[in-house]
Amino acid sequence: MRNLLVSGGAGFIGANFVAHMLNSYPDYRIVVFDLLTYAGRLENLAPVRQHPRFAFVQGDIRDAAAVRSAIREHRIDTLVNFAAETHVDRSIAGPYDFTTTNVLGTHVLLEAARALGLDRYHQVSTDEVYGAIPEPARSHEGDPLEARSPYSASKAGADHLVYAYHVTYGLHTTITRGSNNIGPYQYPEKAVPLFTTNAIDDQPLPIYGDGLQVRDYQYVLDHCEGIDVVLHKGAPGQAYNVGTEVETRNIDMARAILDMLGKPYSLLTHVADRAGHDRRYALDCSKLRALGWASRHSFRAALEKTVCWYVEHESWWRPLKSGAFLEYYRKQYVERG
Repeated sequence: MRNLLVSGGAGFIGANFVAHMLNSYPDYRIVVFDLLTYAGRLENLAPVRQHPRFAFVQGDIRDAAAVRSAIREHRIDTLVNFAAETHVDRSIAGPYDFTTTNVLGTHVLLEAARALGLDRYHQVSTDEVYGAIPEPARSHEGDPLEARSPYSASKAGADHLVYAYHVTYGLHTTITRGSNNIGPYQYPEKAVPLFTTNAIDDQPLPIYGDGLQVRDYQYVLDHCEGIDVVLHKGAPGQAYNVGTEVETRNIDMARAILDMLGKPYSLLTHVADRAGHDRRYALDCSKLRALGWASRHSFRAALEKTVCWYVEHESWWRPLKSGAFLEYYRKQYVERG
């Protein structure tokens, strides 16, 4: 493993992964392949843009010719796929792009990896493919995938394709299924950056339903380290869960943000719940821990780092919360309040 193509590397988790790998492996070259949609931005890659072992290619993972050209030009031996449409709310409003990008795009990448003889293919997936998990159960990698939103269904479909390419064609594939990530460069439509930036401006924090939905919030660099471990130690054809195994209710996460910023709980505003909203996700991560990985940040530490980053990087997020974002926000939260 020397030359890695990171598709979707200009997005939130992808950009953090690129920085982590360049800092950790002095012999690796990283090529980011990204379409640069609303959430994939070159600004996210600012810390590595001038790095001598970094290159950027703008392209769509659904474009087979562009994908294969990038692989050949940069002599890629390993492909790590972060590229995806990721926001559940947007998938409910418009599922087509989720199906074409997340399923067809993954197919295009797998075909390129197979045809060009890549050494490894890694798929970055989500805990949402397991569907809602009743207490006290936890999701294990061999559990059935019972996705309940267009987003999670498209990611589950991609996971099935990845496994099929290992079984059918012998491609060296691995999958990680991560819990909710927080940290630098997350687009402010997602809950933690949305609540943080709204609170900074003394605007309401829109809470879906009763706010008692349960999530596992992990710091993005812990997730990146987990992917790193699977790339180097994971068994071909296997999936690995990545999370803290600590459960937090959404309402408690929102209150913690307000506490950190010294803002009143009166900013909490309940809005109509999301259609088909999964009540609880909970991962069992013992399989990945057996490879030597452990989450290094508690929920509190991860949230504090994240909130501080948004406080200190207003120049990054404030321009994003304008124009089309405001129209999206109005339809998503104001009209349903």
